[in-house]
Amino acid sequence: MLFHSSLRRDLGRNFWATLVVLITIVITIILIRTLGQASRGSVNPSEVLLVMGFSVLSQLTTIITLSLFIAVVSTLSRMYSDSEMVIWFSSGQGLGHFVKPLFGFAWPVLLTVSLLALFAWPWGNQQIQELKQRFEKRNDIERVSPGQFQESAGGQRVFFIDKDTPDNRYGRNVFISSIEGKIETVTTAKQGRIEITGNDRFLILDKGQQWLSNLETGETRLTQFDHYELLIDADVKLGNSVFLSRQAPSWELLKQPSPENWAELSWRLGLGMAGVNLLLLALAVSAVNPRVGRSYHLGLALLIFIAYYNMVTVGQNWISSGRYQFMPLMLSLHGGVFLLAVIWLALRHFNASWRWFWPGRTQHQKAPA
Repeated sequence: MLFHSSLRRDLGRNFWATLVVLITIVITIILIRTLGQASRGSVNPSEVLLVMGFSVLSQLTTIITLSLFIAVVSTLSRMYSDSEMVIWFSSGQGLGHFVKPLFGFAWPVLLTVSLLALFAWPWGNQQIQELKQRFEKRNDIERVSPGQFQESAGGQRVFFIDKDTPDNRYGRNVFISSIEGKIETVTTAKQGRIEITGNDRFLILDKGQQWLSNLETGETRLTQFDHYELLIDADVKLGNSVFLSRQAPSWELLKQPSPENWAELSWRLGLGMAGVNLLLLALAVSAVNPRVGRSYHLGLALLIFIAYYNMVTVGQNWISSGRYQFMPLMLSLHGGVFLLAVIWLALRHFNASWRWFWPGRTQHQKAPA
């Protein structure tokens, strides 16, 4: 139908416009957060854009779902305000007849959200974690950038190197500050280099001095040296990384059932179910009274979206803690929201009111002439 094609065109225009705006906002927020992590030494500065890209990919499920929800609400609200819905209703069609064209437009979007939640979400989280772990496994001296103070991975040392060689094995004007228990140590040297003895790494300092300060008594000791060896990286065998449900593929969650895995699976499957329910809620909440304005219904729609997504997160935590089981919570949460959306949509379709179900409702009578 011509009406359906016009509706899909309006939905597509609003959806892509909203998606571009939300992605821009999310990219800006994630960029600021990633730069902060890089400044603290948690992320390699040269991999900031890569980490940001994986972070945005992990958040695409929420961004796309919210864009679809806003697009439906804004499109139908405009149709109410411009009296286009009056023409639709006068032709003998109710609000429930919008379900078919809306799902005809939204099913590729909902399928994309489900695939992203099941596959892209864990893969993106895994890539981010691998980048961080790879950077954390690097030697403290290798992580130091010339001309910048850099905190070690354990947070007990602060390094500074004025200049270094291309292979990162030698540095000039080395400064090291460390705290071990009650002793604060400040070491400076004109030159430093890395040497490997056995399975340990040592920082060899030449022509420098060291201050030792007792933080409790205030006693200090100054030592000058021509040659000093400092252990910076002992040979510690790193075991396998802890199995994290957020990074595990979806089929692994099914193979290894546990409260944490069921909780993560409820989140991934819940995103697709939430998309369907939010589409029905958007159709029900989009009815606009021209005297009230569109901003009221858009604010109500955003409140519904935030509340629903928060309940999905709360449900995930409940399953993880063992408070609820997977299947009962999924049926009660998403099934309950679906039932509420269908009832609300039915009331809108038949132009009914919630007050019809109130006990003791009295009929208004006309006053005598």
